[in-house]
Amino acid sequence: MSTDNRFNLLSFTGKMKVLHLSWMAFFITFVVWFNFAPLLQSVKASLGLTTAEIKTLLILNVAFTIPARVVIGMLTDRFGPRIIYSGLLAICALPCFAFALADSFVQAAIARFLLGFIGAGFVVGIRLVSEWFPHNELGTAEGIYGGWGNFGSAAAAFTLPTLAVLFGGEDGWRYALGLTGVISLVFSWVFYLNVADTPKGSTYFKPKSLTAMEVTSKGDFILLLIMKLPMYGALALLAWKLSPAGVAMLSDVSIYGIYLGLLLLYLYEVSQVWKVNKSVFERPVPEIHRYKFKQVAVLNILYFATFGSELAVVSMLPLFFAETFALTPVMAGMVASAYAFMNLMSRPGGGWISDKFGRKPTLLILTAGLAAGYFLMGQVNSEWPVWVAVAAAMACSFFVQSGEGAVFATVPLIKRRMTGQIAGMTGAYGNVGAVCYLTVLSFVDYSTFFYVIAATAVLGFVALTWMEEPRGQMAEINQDGSVTLIDVSSR
Repeated sequence: MSTDNRFNLLSFTGKMKVLHLSWMAFFITFVVWFNFAPLLQSVKASLGLTTAEIKTLLILNVAFTIPARVVIGMLTDRFGPRIIYSGLLAICALPCFAFALADSFVQAAIARFLLGFIGAGFVVGIRLVSEWFPHNELGTAEGIYGGWGNFGSAAAAFTLPTLAVLFGGEDGWRYALGLTGVISLVFSWVFYLNVADTPKGSTYFKPKSLTAMEVTSKGDFILLLIMKLPMYGALALLAWKLSPAGVAMLSDVSIYGIYLGLLLLYLYEVSQVWKVNKSVFERPVPEIHRYKFKQVAVLNILYFATFGSELAVVSMLPLFFAETFALTPVMAGMVASAYAFMNLMSRPGGGWISDKFGRKPTLLILTAGLAAGYFLMGQVNSEWPVWVAVAAAMACSFFVQSGEGAVFATVPLIKRRMTGQIAGMTGAYGNVGAVCYLTVLSFVDYSTFFYVIAATAVLGFVALTWMEEPRGQMAEINQDGSVTLIDVSSR
């Protein structure tokens, strides 16, 4: 651990410096990732897009993040957060510039799809923060990282429409979006020059394999393969959305080629999972080195409902307020930002409550509140006063984002050397949720959309009964063969 053991948010040294630079990096990734949502109407008018094409861009914006989070999680575990986060910020500035320069739906769609890669940045910071903070501060630290970073979407909604107006003209939105790419490029160097993967003298534990997640029992092997399926299903759903049955961006031949490619990729991944884990069928893993993959599976489902719904709602909320209450684009963006604004306190709050009162009890309460919150959102209509609708969105947002904080207060306590991979898979499920929810939105009205999210939250509550509270210690093997025990609870 850092020699500076104080948790002082006003400090910018030791572990606190790493925490602040991490949430800043995450904040910038979210500004870039969601710079499109508050400028939907300007982009639609400038490029002459249909409503169906706009909704397709929203789905494309979160689709690529599904495989990206898995890949980035593995790379982070292998090469360390410093180089991976810096590289991600620099490289993803390029599709940001490309979208700002787009003059057709196809160009915009390709750039938006590639920009989904920047959404994987979240995973990197989860591993980095877990290296610098002890278990009794981890939920709070991860909550601050996630909550303050997530606020980037609110900052984008609040500032970019105004910036576009200030730049002026039909191309004002292009300059506003391009500016976010410049910020990402500059901060990549700031991050690289000021962050270390671990405190001085600490070991950075790496996974045994980069190609597949390790499991420690036969049952977990099967469960891992099952939990991989929804990620491929979401990508297949996106492909269908781009087919002639959807927005007709791709031909039937191309779509069938994508389906086949996804099937072959899944079979290849099955072979890699077998290659890495076949030993569990030959001999049992020593008890001290075991972890329960069902913990990961439950967290995946919860993040599907929490972060998946947040991504979907952040993407559609400006349009929802504009159409429901006949607001201007700037006013709709500002009002909608109230939902993401709650990230500043809610996600850190969820992590802090988890640190104090336990991971599972916290998740049960917050998931129940999440279901009730979205049911309330489903009641909103044009007869409501705008301020009451905003209050309802903020109340719902509290449970959504506190739930996210509680999920990632638990992720680093499962298996340290695999934290990036676990965070990658759980994070990817958030994007699977977003793709599913946004696809549902393309077929139903706003009320039904909110009710569907509420129903999945109820399923998440049921799944939680399967989860176990993290207790005791986890074991990791040093390069010299010795074993390090890492506390995951005070009991």
